[in-house]
This record gives sequence, structure tokens and C-alpha cells, in this order.
Amino acid sequence: MHITLRKAAAAASLLLATGAAQAAAPLHNAVIHASYSAAGVLSIGDDYAGSPISGLDPLNTSVEFFTADFLFGFDFAPDGHLTIYNNLPAPDGSYIASFDFGGTLGAAITGFRVTDAGLTGGTPVLTVVDGHTISIDLSAVEWHGDFNPLQTQIVLQPVPEPAPLSMLSAGLLGLALHARRRRR
Repeated sequence: MHITLRKAAAAASLLLATGAAQAAAPLHNAVIHASYSAAGVLSIGDDYAGSPISGLDPLNTSVEFFTADFLFGFDFAPDGHLTIYNNLPAPDGSYIASFDFGGTLGAAITGFRVTDAGLTGGTPVLTVVDGHTISIDLSAVEWHGDFNPLQTQIVLQPVPEPAPLSMLSAGLLGLALHARRRRR
């Protein structure tokens, strides 16, 4: 097999770009299994016909999940943002949703926090259940109208990158030296 320096550099660049894209989009290719305490969930994965499982909406045209009582919508973004909408006025009650990513994430979930409460009042209880599951208790949230977004962020454990530029340089140098020896 003959590998030129140019081919090796192109392959290394592609690998680095792929790694950077995955780091910027930690939920990319995630498959999510949802549950909801009050009435179950409907997912975009089956056009809201009743399945609790969905991937991310690649076109971002709709939310990934609606609660079966249509009170809440949950919209996941590849970068880890989760926007929660109230679709209808939420009467007093217990509203707890859980989302399990199974083994589809590249790293473990380590944090879950509110980034923008918008017009909502009260406090949602955000919990990291384990490295692949989050839980959201919306029972104490006051929505102050319909379609108010509550912005959250899912934080994944950073994946250590072994100094990509120095490794790429060392690899290219090694290929160049090998090619030079073969010509002699």
C-alpha cells in the first residue's frame, strides 16, 4: 500500500475535523427514550403516534417530544441545549419528565442546568440520574402564559484530546522520513 504525504495529511485533517464536530455537537446521533409522569410522551420519531423514542430532528422543524397531555414540548439541540415549552396552561400537578440516551452519547452526562428561565417563575428541579439519563421536575415552574421557553444545557464529561496538533505533526514527520528513506 502506497501512502503519500498528501494523502496522510488529508486523512489527518478529516479526522481532526470529525473530532471537532463531535465535540461541538455532543448529542449528535443521540437516540432518546422519554418518560413523563402525568400522561406519557409522544415523539417526532413516529410522527407523535405514541412511541417514547426519538432521535434529534435533523431539520429542527419541530420538538422531539410532546407530553401526551400536550402541556409541554421538549426540543433537543445537537449542542446539548434542551428547550422546554409550555404548550398549554399547566394546572397545579406533578410533571416529571426523564430522558435516557442509553449508550448513544460519546461521553457521560455530568451536569444539567438552566441557562435562561425566560418569563417562567419558580424553580425546575434538574437532575442527572446517571451518566446517560436526566430528569426534569416542572411541578414548581410558573409559566406566565403559553409557549414560554425554558432553556437548559446538558453538560457531558469532556473527552481528553491528546494534543492533536503535536500528534499530527509527529505523524506527518514520521511519514516524511519514511518516504525519504524509501527513495534512497
